[in-house]
Amino acid sequence: MSLLEVTPNVPMPLDKGFCPSILGNRNYRDAVGRSDSTSAMIIALERTDGCVSRLDLTVFMPGSGHDADTLRYVERQIKALLWARGGSVLHLSGPAVLCEQLSAIYSPGGARAYDANRMKVVYDRDFEIRIVPADEVPVAKSRSIPIGGHLDGCRIGFDLGASDYKLSAVVDGEAVFTTEIPWNPSVQTDPQYHIERIAEGLKLAAEKLPRVDAIGGSAAGAYVDNMAKYASLFRSVPADAFHEHIRPIFLNLAREWNVPFEVLNDGEVTALAGAMSLKEHSLLGIAMGSSEATGFVNEESLFTGNYNELAYVPVDFNPDAAIDPIADDIGCGAQYFSQQAVAKLAPEAGFDFPEEMLFPERLKAVQEKANEGDPAALDIFTTIGIYLGYTLPHYKELYDFKNVLILGRVTSGRGGEVIIEKTQEVLNKEFPELAGEIALHVPDEKSRRVGQAVAAASLPNI
Repeated sequence: MSLLEVTPNVPMPLDKGFCPSILGNRNYRDAVGRSDSTSAMIIALERTDGCVSRLDLTVFMPGSGHDADTLRYVERQIKALLWARGGSVLHLSGPAVLCEQLSAIYSPGGARAYDANRMKVVYDRDFEIRIVPADEVPVAKSRSIPIGGHLDGCRIGFDLGASDYKLSAVVDGEAVFTTEIPWNPSVQTDPQYHIERIAEGLKLAAEKLPRVDAIGGSAAGAYVDNMAKYASLFRSVPADAFHEHIRPIFLNLAREWNVPFEVLNDGEVTALAGAMSLKEHSLLGIAMGSSEATGFVNEESLFTGNYNELAYVPVDFNPDAAIDPIADDIGCGAQYFSQQAVAKLAPEAGFDFPEEMLFPERLKAVQEKANEGDPAALDIFTTIGIYLGYTLPHYKELYDFKNVLILGRVTSGRGGEVIIEKTQEVLNKEFPELAGEIALHVPDEKSRRVGQAVAAASLPNI
């Protein structure tokens, strides 16, 4: 039986096959600790900004009888580090056969080619794999980046979601206008749809202000120097049109408005919103919407430059876990902490939605039932809460956080309350050593929906 497939002690009302990554990782490490046949395995991810994320592991020697588990364990560690921290060069040092297997997996044509290609898009260079001696693996290096928290003047903030476009007009830190505009960007192939809709929203917010001093925004995807490197919102736009019209969309808007203009990943702004509203630091923000958006501010309330795309970090060792349709991989966070999770669990709870029904509509129907106290609907949110309770300790191995802000459309209403209750229950029962170190926070209902746009407005420094 696999060392990595460990059943949780807190019973799951749905998804009986869930095998939390944290339990599998701990079980593997415990087994290695009892063995005399082990080897060092070092992983280091190097970014183009010079930062290095490094993991020093101990694994079973090849031929010990645990080769499949070892490959799976290390490959999942690489994937988690890749999506949490980001990087364009992967350094590997360890048993030769294991390093060669891992190199093949993350090479073009390998099982994780999607992951490597995403890093190529983000960092504008081919993803490189280097197998090196231990003394040639670079040491860990990090940085802190001040950004956001500026409240002076008349500002526009926007948050581009998959199902709605949130806007705020802000004067000296106070929102004088907020709204949500429904849209469906992910299926639009014409870049003009995105350009015109975003421009219309900014003009609408500007009408509520005496002047516009700065504009800040958040959106799913990777944004570097206001350039869209990758964005799921625009995934239907053909590659050539994306490069010509979407990649510089915010640079063009900045020139048009001629004011300080800043755009960040929506997860980063989630974390910023939490730090600003809670006046806390060492904070991980998790927004459960169309996907899982995450961000982190460190003990100095500064950004780290990490990639922070936890939607693709593996959280489940169940070999039959749900497949992520974009990454073509199983057990990834988006299938556990988003509208996709609700859609995945709904049939198990007895809901029979037509195939053409969109995920936001399915979520709304389930939430209405949960607010009425329907046990089947509540089971869905109980399951998501258990997922999160077992996943936060896993995330804690990637980030040194003390606070977790949980928000997003999935967390609205009674279902959201259940998610928090079950998360805390799992932490108390299974991870008492961490329960006192992790504080869970939720914003009020209004902040859940529009607070991100207000925080985005604070990004530019006038």
